[in-house]
Amino acid sequence: MTRNHDWHGDQITRDTVIDAAYRNTQNVRRFFLSEIGERFKFDRPFMEWMRTHRGARMSDAVAEWLRREAAK
Repeated sequence: MTRNHDWHGDQITRDTVIDAAYRNTQNVRRFFLSEIGERFKFDRPFMEWMRTHRGARMSDAVAEWLRREAAK
């Protein structure tokens, strides 16, 4: 059995798996800002995507955020 990721304190990389313990923390925000830049922001639809995509990697989340922004 693997432990859940500590979204508040553990390092987050593109390979980090979104698990059942996922939370929108300042640590997660810092990760997205480093990957996407200052234009990153959480919105409800994206937070819902994060909640429902357990097993996806953070690289998938970056790609999804960019896809959503490009469609606007």
